[in-house]
Amino acid sequence: MKNPESQPQLCVDRRSFIKTSSLAAGAFAFGVPALLRGQNLNSKLNIACVGIGGKGRSDTDACAGENIVALCDVDAGSEAYETQTQKYPGAKFYRDYRQMLDQMDHQIDAVTVSTPDHMHAIVASAAMKRNKAIFVQKPLTQTIYEARYLRKMAHDRKLVTQMGNQGSAADGLRRGVETIQDGLIGHVHEVHVWTNRPIWPQAMDRPTGEDPVPATLEWDVWLGPAPVRPFVGIRKPDGRYGVYEPFNWRGWQDFGCGALGDMGCHTVNMPFRALDLGAPTEVEAMPFGTMNKESYPVGSKIRYAFPKRTGHVPLEHPSFFHRTRKVEHDPMTLWWYDGGQPNETLRGGHDLTNKPPAELTADIVALLGDVPESGCLLLGDGGAVFSPDDYGTSFFVKLKGDQKFVHYLKHPAMAKFPERIPRNPDGGKKGGGGVLAHAQEWLTAIKENKPQNCYSRFDVAAPMTEILLLGCVALRAGKKIEWDSHKMEAKNCPEAAQFIRRQNRSGWALS
Repeated sequence: MKNPESQPQLCVDRRSFIKTSSLAAGAFAFGVPALLRGQNLNSKLNIACVGIGGKGRSDTDACAGENIVALCDVDAGSEAYETQTQKYPGAKFYRDYRQMLDQMDHQIDAVTVSTPDHMHAIVASAAMKRNKAIFVQKPLTQTIYEARYLRKMAHDRKLVTQMGNQGSAADGLRRGVETIQDGLIGHVHEVHVWTNRPIWPQAMDRPTGEDPVPATLEWDVWLGPAPVRPFVGIRKPDGRYGVYEPFNWRGWQDFGCGALGDMGCHTVNMPFRALDLGAPTEVEAMPFGTMNKESYPVGSKIRYAFPKRTGHVPLEHPSFFHRTRKVEHDPMTLWWYDGGQPNETLRGGHDLTNKPPAELTADIVALLGDVPESGCLLLGDGGAVFSPDDYGTSFFVKLKGDQKFVHYLKHPAMAKFPERIPRNPDGGKKGGGGVLAHAQEWLTAIKENKPQNCYSRFDVAAPMTEILLLGCVALRAGKKIEWDSHKMEAKNCPEAAQFIRRQNRSGWALS
């Protein structure tokens, strides 16, 4: 793939100045975001936030300890616009991120991106080309090509990056990763991950008709790289959400990634890291109900086949890049379950029955009384690990010979496994992990100019995103995918190419 930017740019290192302001006023380094200015030498970063409604609101607020200098959202008529512009009165407001970057380039150190999925890579690459540190909501991108593009761009420019799967900050998730890597349940041959999503409409055709575009909405910018389509507003009696904007975009194939895009980077996070999943060789998707060319189905069951693989894990605390040892993993199957059988009277249009087989969840029912709406179950030859939430922040262990699952903090076998993975300083607080801790890890890494200290940096987030997006590709292609990761192609399914790399609308190329 062509280098996003063939020649590095030399910039004054404002972040290093923030770290050591008395010594580094004249320091230069590759890959830093903005020119040091005489004002604002208060050790705070200047943050620009693209997308300030929904998840963007909490992403902006998580950076409130820094200087929020710009807010950007295509919808200036939303409640989020009223709330956030009042909360940050010193921030300039834009409806087009391109104008924001052009006009405020040297006043911005870092950018958060909390837009619909189809805009993630478009906005992020534009900011990264200007050497901004970048925080992008999950899924990192909407296509596999974009994931590789951003990963390479971040690596080449040595940028501080983070994807917004906040469970990564929690002590519990990191404890699960290191103990499973160290053999807590032996070789893992099956992983089962399920979610209550979708909780928005799916399995629908494109609506007919057209509504006037509100004067406060930049519809062309909202569409971005997607093909042009008429604006359609609220078409439901409850009037809560529009057909596309501000929320229901997630179910549309042109704009979102369905349930996989919403929750996969959360619930698959622990097994992805612990089992060094890498790239699957086969992906097979089974939709429930209608699967059309416009939206994702109300439920799906997806099988991922992973080959034998070798992982490299750090030997000791406290660095992510200390000496490592090899870990050999057996072939493994990951099963993904979302939604359920079609039922238009229920939330999301499904009955929420799509879960692992009952024989695999009997111990979970014994523990909790029922199978939770979301969860992750790892089955090894020495036992099982079960996480009952969306984020992998807590888990239960049942080793061979155990009668039941026991919380990891109380299981005696945990004592023999040392802590190897550095902990987020705020990750163990009540409500462990969370948006604030995850954002603070990124902000601290920017100030210290240490990209490696972000646990969901793009080197990690991009390969995980690829796995999940392959499920979307298999659903849209309508057949099993035999995946060649090196060539980035479905060997048996050339028609899948259009979903692996999207044909962007003219004027909306990656930067």
